[in-house]
Amino acid sequence: MSHEAGTRTGREKLVYMANQIATFFESQPGEIAAEGIAKHINEFWEPRMRRQFFEIVDAGGPGLKPQVIEAAAAIRRPPAVPSPATQA
Repeated sequence: MSHEAGTRTGREKLVYMANQIATFFESQPGEIAAEGIAKHINEFWEPRMRRQFFEIVDAGGPGLKPQVIEAAAAIRRPPAVPSPATQA
């Protein structure tokens, strides 16, 4: 077991976790795997995590496995959080 997980940034941790989910579903056919990945993220990731996930996806998905990119279409995108400047 590696201790590198403790040195990852928030984005790196999300990429790592999303790829771990994809690894779990690798034995499933593509569409079923994508559905499983999306279902898991929708059920267990809070909106803040999904917001950061979509920031990564919108930036081209660096580091994400192709199955995760495919699953992104079925993952619920949380609403943007308004900045304090726009709330005044």
